[in-house]
Amino acid sequence: MRKNRLGSSDLFVSEIGLGCMSLGTDKQAAISLIVEALEGGVNFFDTADLYDDGLNETIVGEAIRGKRKDVVLATKVGNRRVPGQEGWVWDPSKAYIKDAVKKSLSRLQTDYIDLYQLHGGTLDDPIDETIEAFEELKQEGLIRHYGISSIRPNVIREYAQRSNIVSVMSQYSILDRRPEEEVLPLLAEKGISLIARGPVAKGILTGNGAAKADKGYLDYGKEEALQVREQLQELDLQGRSLSQTAIRYALSPPAVAIAIPGASSSAQLRLNIEAGGAQPLTGAELGAIRIIARANRYEQHR
Repeated sequence: MRKNRLGSSDLFVSEIGLGCMSLGTDKQAAISLIVEALEGGVNFFDTADLYDDGLNETIVGEAIRGKRKDVVLATKVGNRRVPGQEGWVWDPSKAYIKDAVKKSLSRLQTDYIDLYQLHGGTLDDPIDETIEAFEELKQEGLIRHYGISSIRPNVIREYAQRSNIVSVMSQYSILDRRPEEEVLPLLAEKGISLIARGPVAKGILTGNGAAKADKGYLDYGKEEALQVREQLQELDLQGRSLSQTAIRYALSPPAVAIAIPGASSSAQLRLNIEAGGAQPLTGAELGAIRIIARANRYEQHR
């Protein structure tokens, strides 16, 4: 498995990571998948305190016990549950971040987090206070580095300019190329890495993903999404599967350090890991894929 440096940090991450949100709540099955991922060369595991009300962090913590030195562990903060209320509230305050990290550390059974990420963000946030919280956690040795998980270019721009983030996690795939316009050029300029989530677009860009296109994807309707799938499968993909091609596409920009498809089964995990061994896309292949996505998008919305 190839490894890439995450931004300006001293973290080197497998280019295929595991987005742990999809693991589910069957503890033993989830732990088995994490162990299998480690054995397959994956070293980056992404979770969040929000997932399954903290259970996801607990499962990840149990799975990596005794293997901590082999893992780049990432989690997130900012969504606070209020006792007695359904759902959660957004809280990027320094007080909450510094309290929440202790609970995450306890669930993860570790004394440090490699990458602590703000789980969202708006321009109305107390951004300087939020940055100060992460910087203090670094000084205290509770986290090694920090980043932000966001799809909002304006928010990403603020943190890229005002903080020491090493990464931005954002949705990025053939069907969601929004980062290409603003985010990726900015991150390349600042030496910050993109962590690409959703590279197979909720499974639509996989071999059996046709059934998953029923509701479309973002502003792609069902028929348009299916048409993109069909046209991609008609390309000469040099022996790659559709899912491998989709993951390699997300990894193609220099600013992208890692793609984190989810996996809820061993078969899905193996397909993801195999994408790490697949050949990178050529310039001609990237161009052909972009024409397919762009042509379909413009044909429907012109």
